[in-house]
Amino acid sequence: QVQLVESGGGLVQAGGSLRLSCAPSGRTFSSYAMGWVRQAPGKEREFVAAISRTGTTYYAASVKSRFTISRDNAKNAVYLQMNGLKPDDTAVYYCAARESYYTSSASNWYPYWGQGTQVTVSS
Repeated sequence: QVQLVESGGGLVQAGGSLRLSCAPSGRTFSSYAMGWVRQAPGKEREFVAAISRTGTTYYAASVKSRFTISRDNAKNAVYLQMNGLKPDDTAVYYCAARESYYTSSASNWYPYWGQGTQVTVSS
């Protein structure tokens, strides 16, 4: 069982930046694929980015070149650096995890989820 705690959300103006952090519990963090998924009001959950346990990264087309996912296995942490934020990026952002060599852009592939952190981008 993995417990995930996100932090770093907040209110930012369009064009600004935020860095989200996710701190998974457990001693085997390095064996987990990690992802970020967001959900805007009235919309379905949307894949944002993922990183494999070897560091390979994947991004949704809507955030590629603006967002960067990274992990620090020594600190048991995964990050989402978000630059050039747009009002359309406003959502609750969730950290997700699965013990696997592979990753996926399918939100329901991840069995473990955090509680989410709100990101609001004003125009």
